[in-house]
Parts: sequence; C-alpha cells; structure tokens
Amino acid sequence: MKSLLNLPLIAFCILLPSQFLLAQDTTDYTTSAGTSPVPAIIGLLVALLMIVAMWKVFVKAGQPGWASIIAIYNLYVWCKLVGRPGWWIILMLIPFVNIIVGIVLCIDMAKSFGKGAGFGIGLAFLGIIFLPILGFGSAQYLGAAAVEVAQGTPIPLPPPESA
Repeated sequence: MKSLLNLPLIAFCILLPSQFLLAQDTTDYTTSAGTSPVPAIIGLLVALLMIVAMWKVFVKAGQPGWASIIAIYNLYVWCKLVGRPGWWIILMLIPFVNIIVGIVLCIDMAKSFGKGAGFGIGLAFLGIIFLPILGFGSAQYLGAAAVEVAQGTPIPLPPPESA
C-alpha cells in the first residue's frame, strides 16, 4: 500500500523537466563577455625584451645571437658561456634541481661579465630587470667564470670607474 502512495510523487518527478528540479541556471555567460588583449600585449612585449637582451648577452660573449631563441640549445650555449659542462642541461630538466642549477648559472654569468654574486642573484630572481642591464649596459665579457675558479686563477675584474 505504501508503494502506491509514492506512485504519484514518482510520476511527478519523472514528468517534471530536470531544469525545474535543479536550482541552477543553465545559461552560459562566459562566452558573451570579451577579454582584454592588454595582458597578452604586455606579455609579448616582455618576452621580446628578454629575447633581445639575451641575444645581446650572447653576442657580447662571442656566441651567435640566434642561439638565444633555440629552446634547449640556448641552455647549452649558456653553460658553455659560463664555463659549466654541457651535460648540465640534463640537470635543468629535473624539477627542483633546475632551480638551484639556474641560480648557479646566473651567478656564473654575472661573474663572467665582471659583476658580483649579488648581481647574479638579481639575474636569477629579477631577470626582467638585470638581463637588459647586462645586455644593453657597458659590461664586457671577461671569460668563463666557472673554468677560472676551478683552475684557481682569479677572475680579472675591470678597473674601478672614477666618478
């Protein structure tokens, strides 16, 4: 007898369209609003600045500038530029290890251009500021810093500028 009392309720639920049972609106508003192109333009300008700055750094070091735009090859050239072995690009593919290796490469790059370790830390964490300074500034490539440190020869620093 109880099942017969539930029959009208079951029939009502089956016949009632599902959109009335759900307390959700099925209208999709995400496609009607346009997005702003400003973030994309800013991102492209930042990427272009970084590519040009890295190109200038490679040219200053006597490497081909086009090497800065080839994905894995630029890491290889970067390792050679600072005096690290080429197999370090494998370390750059390992998560979390690549962070440490990237910081070491940035510090070595700063030393290769006669800058200090602080400038290298700046390259690692604020590359958008420090890489253009290195590329467009007056810094000169002095040689691979890691090779000179490993051989025990001091890195020649440029003469102090008089004010």
